[in-house]
Parts: sequence; C-alpha cells; structure tokens
Amino acid sequence: MINVNLRPNLKRKRAGSPLKGLGEGLRGLGTRIKDPLLLLAVLSCVGVTGFLGFVLIGTTRELAALEPQLEETRAEHKRFKAFLTEKRHQETIRDSLVAQIGVIRTVDGDRYVWPHLLDEVTKALPAYTWLVDMGVAGAPAAPAAASPPPAGAAKGTPADSAARAPVHVPVSFALNGRTVDIQAYTRFLRQLEASPWITDVTPVSAQTVIEKERPVTAFSIRATFKQADSAYIRTVPLSQSVR
Repeated sequence: MINVNLRPNLKRKRAGSPLKGLGEGLRGLGTRIKDPLLLLAVLSCVGVTGFLGFVLIGTTRELAALEPQLEETRAEHKRFKAFLTEKRHQETIRDSLVAQIGVIRTVDGDRYVWPHLLDEVTKALPAYTWLVDMGVAGAPAAPAAASPPPAGAAKGTPADSAARAPVHVPVSFALNGRTVDIQAYTRFLRQLEASPWITDVTPVSAQTVIEKERPVTAFSIRATFKQADSAYIRTVPLSQSVR
C-alpha cells in the first residue's frame, strides 16, 4: 500500500505501542482500586483461572495420549471375551461327549459278559473234559453305591466324572461238567483261577457217576465274572479288505 504525504511540512506521528495502552490501563486500575482485599481477590481469581486452564490443558493432552491405549484395551477385552465364550462352548461339547461315552460304556459293559465267559471257559477246559450246562448262579449282587465326590471338587471335574462312572454288576455263574480224569478236573480249576475275567472259583461238588457204562467224575463249579484290565482286551476290525 502506497501512502502519499499531502502535507510535507507536517511530520507523521509514530504509531504507539499496543502494550502502552495496556500498561496505562493497569496503572489506572491500580489507582481506582483502593481496597487491597479486593485487589487480592481479583489476583486470586486470575491465578485460579490460570491454574484451572493449565490443568485443563494438561488433562486434555494426557487424555489424548491415553486414547490409543484405551482402544487397545477395549480390543483386547473383546478378544478375551470371545475366547471365554469359545472355551465355554468347547467345555459344553466335552461334557456332552463324556456323558455319551459314559452311556455307551454302561451299555457295553454288560453286553459281552457271556461271550467273555464262554471264551475263557473254552480256553481253560482240558482234554477229556466236557460241560453239561452253564448258567447264572442265583440272583446277581446289587452294585455298590458310588462314593460321593470329594469336598471342593467342582461340577464337571475329573473327580466328579470318576464318581459318576458306571459300576459293573458282578455276575455269578455255575458250571456242571464231566471228566474221565480227576487231574484234568484240578487243572481246569487252576486254569479258571488264572483267567483275568473270572474270580472266586469255588468247587461245589465232585463225585463219580456211571454214564454209558463208564465211570466218570461229575463236578460242579461256581465262579464270578469280573471286568478285566484293558491290557487283556484285544480289539479287531469288523471287516477287513481282501486283496
């Protein structure tokens, strides 16, 4: 911007400083306020206002600095919550499978009792010895009550699952047979006692009878079926491919 001096004989006044008016205003204010308490109150208000402004600015900066951490914490909380939900879902599936396996074990536990007994008796039967009949001896014993879970064991824990495991009912059976050799009879008793599936082998009677004009020893044996250890169980596939 170009300024043209139309009065060359007159000197241009220098522009005054903007702080000069402020200083004069403060001096005038000081002369007008005669009460020192009022002046102290004004200065206190100014100081408190400045302090509050400083605190507000600092808090705003700190909040802006903590905002990324807050977002990261929220994201971590969402991931952890999703993890817990998935964990509970998997535990529900596990408990369902454990319950189904327990039912299957309960059903299969007594399904193959007599096949095991017939197999073991056949293996133990010596030469020149045969059976006349084989069946259940008396009423089956009642199963023992399951022991309560230990105190402090939570629901769904292995202790609780073990407490709810199926209890196998012992099956007592009787054997009636014939033999032409008394030593074969004693060997039959020993082989039955050695079976992992049979326990409590008790000879009931053994006497000589005449059958088809020949003397033979008629014997009667009582024993109890027991669930053998899994090491004695051999599984085979139902079907095999033929090459």
